Amino acid sequence: MITTPTIEDASFQLERHASGRLLLTDSKGQQHLGVVPVRAFPIAAPDEGISLVGSEGHELVWLDSLDGLPPALRSLLEEELALRDFVPEITRLKSVSSFGTPSTWTVETDRGDTSFVLKGEEDIRRLSRESLLIAAGHGVHFSVKDMGGLDRASRRLLERFL
Repeated sequence: MITTPTIEDASFQLERHASGRLLLTDSKGQQHLGVVPVRAFPIAAPDEGISLVGSEGHELVWLDSLDGLPPALRSLLEEELALRDFVPEITRLKSVSSFGTPSTWTVETDRGDTSFVLKGEEDIRRLSRESLLIAAGHGVHFSVKDMGGLDRASRRLLERFL
């Protein structure tokens, strides 16, 4: 069992239950099965502002940062967050079915090759000068962390939609 202080200097325990879900025991000894860690700022500050939310959707614990947590607790939380925040990074655009929308994009990502439907140009959101977040038609979001790091052909295809 892993114990760490919260902001109020109370303590909680967090462990993986036999069911595979997280079990949080709060400072009063009450157990909460099915706790889910949620990032407040998953893109801008992924290691800051983590809420541990109970199965009924209520925040049970707020963590300002993952920094400073015991290694076992941090590892457990990072493992759970990785399952929740699946955002493959596009490393290359292979093809686009048309330059109008909706269009089917075939891309290479850090998780393998895939295809998705871009419903509209508004599904491409600029996060910074060089990074984008693209919402695919099937609910998965893809990131482009550095447009300048893409090959020339990929940049040209992407610029048609920006």
